[in-house]
Amino acid sequence: MSTVRESVEVGVPLHTAYNQWTQFTEFPRFMEGVDQVTQVDDRHNHWATSIAGVHREFDTEIVDQLPDERIAWRTTSGDVQQQGLVTFEHLDELHTRVNLALVFEPSGMAEKAADMTGTLDRRVKGDLQRFKDFIEQRGEAEGAWRGRLSPG
Repeated sequence: MSTVRESVEVGVPLHTAYNQWTQFTEFPRFMEGVDQVTQVDDRHNHWATSIAGVHREFDTEIVDQLPDERIAWRTTSGDVQQQGLVTFEHLDELHTRVNLALVFEPSGMAEKAADMTGTLDRRVKGDLQRFKDFIEQRGEAEGAWRGRLSPG
C-alpha cells in the first residue's frame, strides 16, 4: 500500500470549503482524470476515471463524515483499492487548510511506476491546487450536504 498526503490553504471560510467538497459530482471540474462521479445516496458514489489511458469504474462508501471537520471513504467495488480522509482546519475567518490523505494499492505497471516516480503525489497536489483555484474564484459553495455519517 502507498500513501499520499497533501495540504492546501484556501482563501475561503471553513464552511465554504467543506460545503463545496461535499459536492462530489463536481469533482471532475478540478480533479484530473476524474470523468464522472455519480452520487448514489448519502453514503455511496460511483466513479469513472481515465488516467494514463486506463479507464476504471469503482464505487466508494463514505465511512465517516462530520460537517466542517472530515470526510473519510473507502472503495467497495471495482479494481481500485483505496481509503481516504480529507480534513478541514480553521485558520481564520477567511482561510482554511484542506488536508488530504490517500492510501491506495497501485495496480498494473503504469500505476506502480507513477507511484514510484511521485507522479501520483503531484497529481493529488495539483487536484488540491485546482480545488483552491475553483473555490476561491467562486467565493461560495455550489451546494452543501451537512449530514453526519458515523462509522459502522
